[in-house]
Amino acid sequence: MLHENLSVKNGRLHFAGYDTIELCERYQTPLMLLDENMIRSNMALYKSVISEFFPAGSMPLYASKALSFKEMYRICKDEGIGTDIVSIGELYTAISAGFPLERAFFHGNNKLDSDIEFAIDNGLGYFIVDTYDELYAIDRIAKEKSIVQKLLLRLTPGIDPHTHAAISTGKVDSKFGTAIETGQALEIVKVALSLENVKLCGFHCHIGSQIFEISPFCNASDIMLDFINQTRKEFGFVPEYLNLGGGFGVRYVESHGTIDIRQAIKDIASHVKAKCQEYNLEMPKILFEPGRSIVAAAGMTLYTVGSIKEIKGYKNYVSIDGGMTDNPRYALYQSDYTVLTANKMDEPTNYTATIAGRCCESGDLIQEDVQIAKPTRGDKLAVLVTGAYNYSMASNYNKVARPPIVMLGKTDRVVVKRETLEHLTALDV
Repeated sequence: MLHENLSVKNGRLHFAGYDTIELCERYQTPLMLLDENMIRSNMALYKSVISEFFPAGSMPLYASKALSFKEMYRICKDEGIGTDIVSIGELYTAISAGFPLERAFFHGNNKLDSDIEFAIDNGLGYFIVDTYDELYAIDRIAKEKSIVQKLLLRLTPGIDPHTHAAISTGKVDSKFGTAIETGQALEIVKVALSLENVKLCGFHCHIGSQIFEISPFCNASDIMLDFINQTRKEFGFVPEYLNLGGGFGVRYVESHGTIDIRQAIKDIASHVKAKCQEYNLEMPKILFEPGRSIVAAAGMTLYTVGSIKEIKGYKNYVSIDGGMTDNPRYALYQSDYTVLTANKMDEPTNYTATIAGRCCESGDLIQEDVQIAKPTRGDKLAVLVTGAYNYSMASNYNKVARPPIVMLGKTDRVVVKRETLEHLTALDV
């Protein structure tokens, strides 16, 4: 099977040890499932490997944008890792779950004054600063509140990891961060060091997502360490932290590659260590921001088949009771997914179908021309590896209510309730 948390018993798909058809009967569909053991295991792996190969104080920061709700922050807290948040909505959710904000790092290319004030008032650990405007705003607001605020500067190393353009963020013309190669990064460091109410603690870069090779990370670390060597020469400044971002790839379909997280981090550590020795630099504390690689394969979405439309000589449509409202990634990126007929796992997968959502939108598709066991109305379809950037990107387009999230661990439990019709008009006046 695609991942180790999948199995088949009596012709039915099982996920994290649970019968998916029984779960559909208990919770109805659409239904999002999460494998708690896999999530915790992935977090623990990152934490242990980073602790083993990098200096004390290095740690993983869970990338909240992949999937953010209270229970995720409780798990992060339990597992002793940090978090990367990108809005005060995510920050508020972390606060509501009792997450220790000294381990929170606040990203975003356009933080409002109100965002900065809210974060400072609630004891945020670190801002990741994108621009001069933001830097000056943090310094001004910190001064008003009589504190010195810790921060990292986000820099763009000019790396193209050859991912989809929409998820490649490290190029020099990215909307994120300050470019190194233009000389602007050195200028913003000088300004940050001159301000009285901020403390520059390090540098950050993020080159993209769905990367299966370590060479882009090694290239990025070379550029960042070259830059650190330059700041030491220019200003006598050596950062406490170097954040290398996230981006390790995840296997969505059989043809995708895999990446050994432990070996990848070990190899990156060896590369960083050698570069530091070359420059006679003490290795900074290293941060990574895994999100997709922690939660993606821990997720599955279940749907009920409604209409089946066969256009002779063209294609077959299988319509489901969800779609782009709970998973917009195919519409946005043409993302690959594995689709299974969950109640017919012992039948041949020889039916070619395009999986269509229920929205009044021609682009509302989950996959095109996949091979599945031929379904009939009422059958259950499982879309695998939906833990990352599915629910977090969900919407109420066409006034469709979002599904619940059920966590599968020692027991199955609802961690995000299913939206009701009343929820859809709760803010209307």
